[in-house]
Amino acid sequence: MNAVQILLLLFGVLVFALVVSSIRIIRPFERGLVERLGKFQRILEPGLNMIFPLTDRVIKVDMREVVIDVPPQLVITRDNVNVEVDGIIYCQVTDPFRSRYEITNYIRAATKLAQTNLRNVIGEMDLDSVLSSRDEINAQLRDVMDQATDKWGVKVNRIELQRIDPPSDITEAMSRQMKAERDKRAIILEAEGTRQSDITKAEGQRQAQILEAEGFAEAVKKKADAEKYRQETVAKGEAEAIAKVFAAIHNGKPDDKLITLKYLEMLPRLADKEANKIFLPYEASGIISALSAMVEGISKNGSPTKEVPVTPVTEATT
Repeated sequence: MNAVQILLLLFGVLVFALVVSSIRIIRPFERGLVERLGKFQRILEPGLNMIFPLTDRVIKVDMREVVIDVPPQLVITRDNVNVEVDGIIYCQVTDPFRSRYEITNYIRAATKLAQTNLRNVIGEMDLDSVLSSRDEINAQLRDVMDQATDKWGVKVNRIELQRIDPPSDITEAMSRQMKAERDKRAIILEAEGTRQSDITKAEGQRQAQILEAEGFAEAVKKKADAEKYRQETVAKGEAEAIAKVFAAIHNGKPDDKLITLKYLEMLPRLADKEANKIFLPYEASGIISALSAMVEGISKNGSPTKEVPVTPVTEATT
């Protein structure tokens, strides 16, 4: 092999090496920054790209979302309580050029910025608000950091507070307060249940008394209607009986002697009582006079009898 062949072989190897070194493969989640002689040239997209191997330099930038852990730190609230707080930042590069040339290390910068703003936001709130307003704190931190990191070509997607730890004495006091609040709610619920039970029981008793009164009223009404019907029926029967007796007497055309005889038949019934006095109406004198006349007539028709004077009787005793 002569010198010419050796030179050609070396030239071919050099050309092959230059071609191979000019090929750059960018992965889908990356972007490539091309610097030519120290000056930014262009951005390489994912896939196969060609550069000048002797003058160009490629810097790869990861475009995936990055999880940044914010170290724990003590923060003083508005009511002067020291709480230990840490969090997590979820951010992503949106502009590879600015993320490379506007800041040296955006991850460290985002961590320090989160710690500073965390102190500012929590320092304006009291302990109770801090413990109950995680979402509000996260939203305020995200807005502040998103504005600050926009010039770096980085977007803060969200910030989450992991721990908010007050001092042990505050934790114990909160535990006692929470227990007392639970006991209070339990007592209130128990009292409310007892009250509702008493109300329901009283309402049931009232309803039972109302139904009982309505039933009694209905029974009285039914009984009164039955008694009314009985009295009307009896009165109607007595009226019909009196009418028939009156018609029979009227049709029989009785004289004074018959009336006197019927009156005498009634006297034993009047005396058949436990009382020792019998009161006769004053009109009884007329009946007795008629009786005397009847006896006198019988005496004239039969044997003579001794006349017995008769005087009106207004009261008889037994």
